[in-house]
Amino acid sequence: MFTLMFRLSQNHTRIIHCKANSKFCSQPESCSHVAVDTLTRIINDHPFPEQPLQPTLLHRLPPSTISTSLVENVLGRLFASHSNGLKALEFFNYSLAHSPFPPSPASFNMTLHILARMRYFDKAWTLLRDIARTHPSLLTLKSMSIVLSKIAKFQSFEDTLDGFRRMEDEVFAGRVFGADEFNVLLKAFCTQRQMKEARSVFVKMVPRFMPNAKTMNILLLGFKESGDVTSVELFYHEMVRRGFSPDGVTYNIRIDAYCKKGCFGDALRLVEEMERRNISPTIETLTTLIHGAGLVQNRGKALQLFNEILSRNLVADTGAYNALITALVRTKDIEYALSLMDVMVEKHIELDSVTYHTMFLGLMRLRGIEGVSELYQKMTQRKFVPKTRTVVMLMKYFCQNYRLDLSVCLWKYLVEKGYCPHAHALDLLVTGLCSRGLVQEAFECSKQMLERGRHMSAAAFLMLERFLLQAGDIDKLKELDQMIKKLQSVLPPSRGHATGISTSRVIM
Repeated sequence: MFTLMFRLSQNHTRIIHCKANSKFCSQPESCSHVAVDTLTRIINDHPFPEQPLQPTLLHRLPPSTISTSLVENVLGRLFASHSNGLKALEFFNYSLAHSPFPPSPASFNMTLHILARMRYFDKAWTLLRDIARTHPSLLTLKSMSIVLSKIAKFQSFEDTLDGFRRMEDEVFAGRVFGADEFNVLLKAFCTQRQMKEARSVFVKMVPRFMPNAKTMNILLLGFKESGDVTSVELFYHEMVRRGFSPDGVTYNIRIDAYCKKGCFGDALRLVEEMERRNISPTIETLTTLIHGAGLVQNRGKALQLFNEILSRNLVADTGAYNALITALVRTKDIEYALSLMDVMVEKHIELDSVTYHTMFLGLMRLRGIEGVSELYQKMTQRKFVPKTRTVVMLMKYFCQNYRLDLSVCLWKYLVEKGYCPHAHALDLLVTGLCSRGLVQEAFECSKQMLERGRHMSAAAFLMLERFLLQAGDIDKLKELDQMIKKLQSVLPPSRGHATGISTSRVIM
């Protein structure tokens, strides 16, 4: 049990008991789910970098109990929880060495993604070369895409081109690169909205790699993501001049571009053109249009389009429901939106992070803290863990509304589920707790973050440093300083992270 005392005034104190296990675990979990939760928590809680993880894994995870699906699910949880990449790599290598079953390409790709996202590029390249030698069947275009996209995001244009060369020479040696590999390189730039670079690569390398329809759609999608409808249309006409016939993907990209710019009428005309070419609208087409109707606050059209899904013999999925919920929230019909969530549960249609994020935004505007708190309780009872942007949004909202009890319970819930909360969430929580004089609680949450092998921000540390100095808790400040410096010795440098004690008033 985690107890907090919130001083509301000189004469009143609110006592909050946050029982992470009993409060949030009202339904029994399957054994496999419990195993995934337990392993994720063991890996995240393991002291880093003081001790290697492998002895703990040998004790808690005997080789005979390792399955392909278990490894995949644990790595998926580590990826979603922003876990330390070196821990994820150690777990993957352990499964590689001890499992009687081969790992899946998905497990390998998630490990790569975790490493690349934390900019452990040297480790990622080493892993790629090792797998190319020992388990080449795990190497896929997805593996290449993950690494090149992150290089394009965090490094230079030249580094990305060099990465493509290294893929060809060192990782996929012996494989003849063609249009599929070329598409991966283009997608790396387009994903980061680096369209000048993508254009340059296309012009320079198109003589070597014969483009296909997917090549053109990747570039068209890149122009769409950059938010320039004119560029989308110009490139569309260029691809037609090059002899490429538009397909359903092409039309969906153009329709989405118009919807996001609020040109809903133009999007509907494109659907008519699409059907004249005997290209049938898909569930993706209708989902895009429903979302577009919501952007222009045309509730009636959104409902009509949703009903068309059934009449066209299509099946409404999570994306379609999310689009309609978004349209309803935009038109302030929060009751209908909430009822749609109930319909999704009844029909066993997954409530995903977009569903919850959209509803929380609507409830913040239309029902305030009580409405948000009610949905938050339902979400945790369903054992759902939202993505980082939703966690940060909730943490900020709870702190702004003086509900630090909910902020701390959210933090505890994430930790109990085996997640490592993002540094932005810690920033908000530390600020909220310190401003209310709850310095000990802020210290404990910061320590949990560092213990899991993740940096805290410089801003959060400086605030905590000031309050710990005021309280005379020099030992706690030194403890955090030592943990930060240990992380600095093994983690790549990054802007904005805490570097340790900043004041000479502390005698080391």
